[in-house]
Amino acid sequence: MGVVTRRSSMTFFSNPRDHYSHRVRIVLAEKGVTVDIVDVEDHEKPEDLAHFNPYNEVPTLVDRDLSLYQSSVIMEYLDERFPHPPLLPVYPVARATSRQLIHRIERDWCGNVDAILKGDAKEATLAKHRKELRESLITTAPVFGDKPFFMNEEFTLVDCALAPILWRLPVLGLDLPAKQCKPIFDYAERMFDRDGFQASLSDKEREIRLLA
Repeated sequence: MGVVTRRSSMTFFSNPRDHYSHRVRIVLAEKGVTVDIVDVEDHEKPEDLAHFNPYNEVPTLVDRDLSLYQSSVIMEYLDERFPHPPLLPVYPVARATSRQLIHRIERDWCGNVDAILKGDAKEATLAKHRKELRESLITTAPVFGDKPFFMNEEFTLVDCALAPILWRLPVLGLDLPAKQCKPIFDYAERMFDRDGFQASLSDKEREIRLLA
């Protein structure tokens, strides 16, 4: 598993609408990695994707003889493969805390985000996901204002996981109270203004804000 036919350059199979693919593109951009990005739509997958990923899914990264899938695995690999700038803290306790924060983002927010964006559930079910996500964001809002980055003085992989969700707020249908959630909006603007974030955006992702 993971050993595949060699490709001449690093290749990233990425869905231009998917927030899991987006978080990896942020890491690639922040580190200035030269990579061949292959856009993959759900209904139009390249034939060779299944050779690199047994689940035939994105995101998938191919680096020489190695193939990786699952966004957090790819992000950590890139952080170790290209150590500058580092996107995880140096010390074990701080590194574990960052990993746990990403896990909490995935458990508390990503499930709701995925269900809303997929949009094929009954309206009552979608309303439930929106309510849960909205309440969780409101409850967490003060934390966004504590430090320049999410619970850290430096930009980390946690921010790479969070920023794509916040970029998609206009299509999630959440009515967040402006005053109460000001720390979230301020944080989001700081993330969106980063050169790495702007470079990571696909054309489809740019449309989200153009149409908002």
